[in-house]
Amino acid sequence: MAGDQLLNAMPAMSTLNPQPLTPEGFAPYGEVLTSAGRAGRPINAGSSLRVDLADPDLLADGGHPSLSVFRASAARLPCPARVLERHRLGTQTFVPLAGTPYIVVVALGGDAPRADTLAAFLADGTSGITLARGVWHHPLLALADGEFVVLERRGREVDCELAQVPGGPWTIAAGPG
Repeated sequence: MAGDQLLNAMPAMSTLNPQPLTPEGFAPYGEVLTSAGRAGRPINAGSSLRVDLADPDLLADGGHPSLSVFRASAARLPCPARVLERHRLGTQTFVPLAGTPYIVVVALGGDAPRADTLAAFLADGTSGITLARGVWHHPLLALADGEFVVLERRGREVDCELAQVPGGPWTIAAGPG
C-alpha cells in the first residue's frame, strides 16, 4: 500500500489533552502523593515532620509488596495511546526520582475502560501517584529519561489485564488543553 493510501486507511485519532495533576482531579482514579495541604506530626527529635499517606492495598489473594525502580525513557509527544492496563488485586504507586515529569492516562470501567472516564494528567515530577485498585491506566509515560520507584503487589497470580483504549487510538497532546 502506498504511503498516501496507508495514511487514508488509518483511523482518525481523537486528542487527549493532559490537565495539571491535582489531588481533586485525580481522586476518582487514586491518590496524589504529596505533603502539600496535609498536617503532620514531629518525629526524630523534631528534625522531621511525618505526613501520613494512605496505605497501599497490596495483600489481596496472598499478595505481598514489591518495591522496584523503573528506568523510563522519555516519551515523545504527541504520541498515540492504544492500550491500557489494570491491576484488580492491588494498587500501584509511582514516585519519580530527581523530579522527572510524566503523564498519567487513566480510565474507569469494569470489564473494559469507559471512554467517558478517560483522562490525562500532567505531573511535574514533584509528586507521585497511587493508582486505585482496578483503575485502567496507560503504561508509564515519562517526559524525560528518569527513574521511578514503583510499589505494587506481587503474588501467585499475575495481576495485569490489557484492553484497547476506548474509542481509540487517541493522541496524547504535548501540553495542557
